[in-house]
Amino acid sequence: MTRSSRFVVAAHALTLLARSDGALTSEYIAGSVNTNPVVIRRILAALARAGLVVTQEGAGGGGRLAKPAAEITLRAVYKAVEPDALFALHPRDPNPLCPVGGGIQAALEPTLRAAETALLDSLADTSVADLLGRLGAESS
Repeated sequence: MTRSSRFVVAAHALTLLARSDGALTSEYIAGSVNTNPVVIRRILAALARAGLVVTQEGAGGGGRLAKPAAEITLRAVYKAVEPDALFALHPRDPNPLCPVGGGIQAALEPTLRAAETALLDSLADTSVADLLGRLGAESS
């Protein structure tokens, strides 16, 4: 199973932008993340659609935060770059004649919804400024 790293890359990029005095290019951010600039451009585009960054093309262009880092929660970042639900039910309905298959999705759904809500609530308690602060504390 392949897991998405979009959220972690987006948090990295936003924390880098929060540390910067000006706009940063996708090439610069990609160098820090150790990925391709195209990956960064896609993530910045998603973050821009969510109103978390502002991007400008051309000379002197790049990305910068659209609002203070303290106002950007990791929940907002997650929602911007991970549009799908955390848990997905099987795309085909299980066998309704099976004693488990007939009700397993309905039995699982409240637990999966609660787990996703707990994750999002936890992410809402941390901002990009908090991440930047933690980096400062670790480097002291």
